[in-house]
Amino acid sequence: MTIKLRNVALVAHVDHGKTTLVDTLLRSTGAFAAHQAIVDRVMDSDDQERERGITILAKAARINWGDTLINLVDTPGHADFGGEVERALALVDGIVLLVDAAEGPLPQTRYVLSKALGLGLPVILVINKVDRGDARPDEVLEEVEQLFLDLASSDDQLGFPVISAVAREGRAMMGIGMPAADADLSCLLDTILSTVPAPTGDPTAPLTALVTNLDASDYLGRLAIGRVHSGVMTKGQTVALWGKDTDGNPLKRRIAQLSVFDGIGRTEVDSISAGDLFVLAGISEVEVGDTISGTDVNAPLARLEVDEPVIRMAFGVNTSPYAGRDGKFVTSRHLKDRLAKEILGNVSIKITDTDSPDVTSVAGRGELQLAVLIENMRREGFELQVGRPEVITKEINGKKHEPLESGTCDVPDEHVGTITQALAPRKGRVTDLRPGDPGRTIVSFEAPSRGLIGFRSMLMSSTRGTALLHQTHAGWTAWVGELPHRTGGAMIADRVGSTTGYALDNLQLRGELFVDPGVEVYEGMIIGESARGEEMVVNCVRAKEKTNIRTHSHDDGPKLAAPVVHTLETAIEWIGDDELVEVTPKNIRIRKRGLALEDRRRAAKKG
Repeated sequence: MTIKLRNVALVAHVDHGKTTLVDTLLRSTGAFAAHQAIVDRVMDSDDQERERGITILAKAARINWGDTLINLVDTPGHADFGGEVERALALVDGIVLLVDAAEGPLPQTRYVLSKALGLGLPVILVINKVDRGDARPDEVLEEVEQLFLDLASSDDQLGFPVISAVAREGRAMMGIGMPAADADLSCLLDTILSTVPAPTGDPTAPLTALVTNLDASDYLGRLAIGRVHSGVMTKGQTVALWGKDTDGNPLKRRIAQLSVFDGIGRTEVDSISAGDLFVLAGISEVEVGDTISGTDVNAPLARLEVDEPVIRMAFGVNTSPYAGRDGKFVTSRHLKDRLAKEILGNVSIKITDTDSPDVTSVAGRGELQLAVLIENMRREGFELQVGRPEVITKEINGKKHEPLESGTCDVPDEHVGTITQALAPRKGRVTDLRPGDPGRTIVSFEAPSRGLIGFRSMLMSSTRGTALLHQTHAGWTAWVGELPHRTGGAMIADRVGSTTGYALDNLQLRGELFVDPGVEVYEGMIIGESARGEEMVVNCVRAKEKTNIRTHSHDDGPKLAAPVVHTLETAIEWIGDDELVEVTPKNIRIRKRGLALEDRRRAAKKG
């Protein structure tokens, strides 16, 4: 009996309700077994996904609708994780595009839609959150239609079904409007069946399958995830593995175990036919982009192409005086093994060796992607130190080019000037201004990626957290020359010890502090930012000299302002080229590369 099947991806910008919609679909179609506890954001299994409210890793689940099985692939909505989006699209035959009824399409929406239309995938538009007080679904539909006009490669792609939804409550209706109180998601599921074609592929042909993701099992080792393009994949079958470096001579390997997605879990099966998604064990050498085929196949499928990284950072062994206090994994071998493991399943991250055996260059799609990797390593017990992000350049027509980003910023009206003034020295330009919600303006802009390092934290500080910023890679631009960094110099501890309120009270008059009293510091550690541009080497551990004379005016202790507490992201954005962020499971510290003053002077002379 032929199984009726659909493969569909759900794509959207951050916080437009995609993961919530997946949750509701899983609930409404009975994808949870009776004994399973139902939690919110079930597809966001990664700790940071739940904390940050974003989807980082592409995942799949399977639901039943009538007599049809639907594989739902949940995809990231942040531009830094675009590599996951491209891999997800390789699994499916159509997409459900979610757009917020108030915010409308944003830069990442354009990015994902361009990828989907480039692959010829049909699109179902879901305008979500139509119950918002500031919803403007008619205008949002017009904006999406304009996107299609800009991106479609044929007239056939200009027609698409439109659904209005309140995903949080599991209600939807065809067209523009407010779903009835007793509505459900039937119209969306029916539209998936009628719009997304059944998978093509001849089950009688020789086996070909493309690997789009990797996983790992404590018992089975490396797992390959992908889609069968033709033929039938069978447990125990001997197959050919076409890797990146096989040069026409594939490896012969045996499939030890075979599974399909089932609800939010997986179920072992004996065989999988053309069009379905698979999870297999037994091929330890498999990598993302590889083809798995029958042994009688003479050539692999087209290798999965993913946009190249645009930013890189140096990851090194922690060399601070406090190294080894907090972490379990502190050596160069630990660091290199962990990074090698990361690239096995993350095709959008690249690692390369450097001149130093203790330092590895890690490249990715953006600061957030690399910050998520660092935070994961920190939680796993690693200690490391990382340098300032730098963009990856390339030669075009003999000239140096750097990555360009487009973005939108939704800000209160009084902060529009803040955006325009901040973009000017960063060599950015405003491309559009339009009204947003009452009292707010949406500013569209373009700027070199290099100029936007630190832009997010500056913006959030200037607007007191009221700004909404979205960015995406927009191509390449000619090198724009030197760009300004921070205006203040570093306050640098001159000795080891614990900070005192007395010392900090004197120092806070000269800039912003990063530490409270009682914090352990070491020589070369940065404890604040001076108000002036030059660096300051300071004694922050000095205690007040005791005397026998008591004065009421001074015995109450110093009145210290709250310190600036850097997160991992803000610390990475703040540092300069001669500074590092020390990352341990318990601490985030900022330091100079050369800890001793004399070492820094020698390095400065060398230039």
